Amino acid sequence: MAQEKMPDGTDAPLEFLPVVENKDCSEQEGGWGQHAMQYPYIWYGNMGEDDWDPDYCKPFYHRTARIESLRMEGVLGAVPDIQGPGGTGEFDVNSTKVTFSHDVIAGGQVCGASFCSASKNFDIPHPTKENKRLVYACLEGPENGVYIRGRLTGNNVIELPDYWRGLVDPESITVSLTQIGSSQDLIVDKIEWGSKVVIRSGSASNIDCYYIVNATRKDLAPLEVEQDVVEGKSYPES
Repeated sequence: MAQEKMPDGTDAPLEFLPVVENKDCSEQEGGWGQHAMQYPYIWYGNMGEDDWDPDYCKPFYHRTARIESLRMEGVLGAVPDIQGPGGTGEFDVNSTKVTFSHDVIAGGQVCGASFCSASKNFDIPHPTKENKRLVYACLEGPENGVYIRGRLTGNNVIELPDYWRGLVDPESITVSLTQIGSSQDLIVDKIEWGSKVVIRSGSASNIDCYYIVNATRKDLAPLEVEQDVVEGKSYPES
């Protein structure tokens, strides 16, 4: 394990800090330790697993932790971070699924393949009014969908992003067109290889329109919209 550094560039301390005097490394109900404490010995530093002092309990790695309160503080004014397989950041959680039963407020981001919540909002200072907040809600739908939108002028081809070839099911692509200025009898002529949408005007007019192209992601399993309630499972509204 690599030696980490302090904000001033010096090596981080390598020591074990016991929080109770009597050593008890046995597995007990609720965790390891005594006096109803789940974690009586805290592993602090960067020692390898074979390097700890035998007077202290070995660091245990837990698959699941239930914590009433978690507080992180930086050393010498440094910003605290969370480290994981996905990287290190001020607040960076990488997982297959992140589920919270109550609101989560963080200065960073929560990253995962999916996020389960009763609603998904963003809340920012109001851009034009003092002492106001601007709160938007995300659109909901029965699919893992993506979209692009824009304006097509003097051209009859909507170029789709290159990465759509690996991201979306080409059979799921749909196109909505809004004519600008005049009726142009616009028609989706064809979608070529999931990479471009060809438009034509039935009245041979010059094309000028807004467009929205929607598609369903193919890198995820289809969304199971109606699911059975599972006893014991925590749900967002609870």
